[in-house]
Amino acid sequence: MNRITYSKATDVRDAIQEHSKTDKAQYIAGGTNLLDLMKVNVMRPAHLVDINKIGFDFIEQEADGGLRLGASVTNADTAYHQHVQQHYPLLAEAMLSAASAQLRNMATNGGNIMQRTRCYYFYDTSTACNKREPGSGCSAINGYNRMHAILGTSADCIAVHPSDMAVALRALDAVVCVEGPSGKREIPMEAFHRLPEDKPDQDNTLAADEVITSIKLPPSKYAKHYSYLKLRDRPSYAFALVSVAAALNLDEQQHVLEASIALGGVAHKPWRMPEAEALLIGKPATAANFRMAADMLLSTAQGYGHNNFKIELARRAIVRALEQAVNKQATL
Repeated sequence: MNRITYSKATDVRDAIQEHSKTDKAQYIAGGTNLLDLMKVNVMRPAHLVDINKIGFDFIEQEADGGLRLGASVTNADTAYHQHVQQHYPLLAEAMLSAASAQLRNMATNGGNIMQRTRCYYFYDTSTACNKREPGSGCSAINGYNRMHAILGTSADCIAVHPSDMAVALRALDAVVCVEGPSGKREIPMEAFHRLPEDKPDQDNTLAADEVITSIKLPPSKYAKHYSYLKLRDRPSYAFALVSVAAALNLDEQQHVLEASIALGGVAHKPWRMPEAEALLIGKPATAANFRMAADMLLSTAQGYGHNNFKIELARRAIVRALEQAVNKQATL
């Protein structure tokens, strides 16, 4: 049994101070991912800092018309919030496609985007995994890799990020607000998660002693034409093989004024390519044009054997999600 100490922080500064007591400290809120990893000895913190009572449980409208989501608000409370459903339905739909009702009632917004890969080899401590033990190797590359990445991979890791919420946040140009010993800073969602490169053990750009305080959404512009399509092995409680957060702004002639397409289940981070979205601007919202954007989005895709099928699956999913965004508002 691993010895663990535990403390409840009273405010942000107290949380940061408690965390600084050891280099093996972890913040905990819902704990739905962290506790699982502790049970299988993938993560072995020496000290847990409970941040549930330090004032991050809010959802507030911003002066510019945007929205700020507190880091400790549960996924369920966020997804069912009236303002989120009305103005950011893409986010609500993505969040309600994740996990189970029980987990959504416990998991928090900050923890959701911090969750770690569900790669089988990452969870199996008897196998080599550069994400778990840098330099040990990647068992997935020549192993069973059906769920693994086809974009942004490296010779050291082909794991995927599992969050549905993060995919929608990437499509909506969200910003992650954090605080640490050096003060506050904001990290655009595009820069929050990182590709594996030669440091796959580093999932994101958050410093070890920083804590997520909130997530900011810009003013809504995709409340009408949107779709979150999640393709998976079963209709609930399963991670995506491929997911697509598609959002469009159309004129009266159904020409594309703005487009946002983010992919999940295919890379170490939510995958988005502005160049592919730019191909659609000014063009009719047709399947042929959507296929053109999909081809560019997947232009660097590479399969590793068992996951080769994901390239064509992703291509079809992108077209389908964009067509759904044009023709109807997805239902919650």
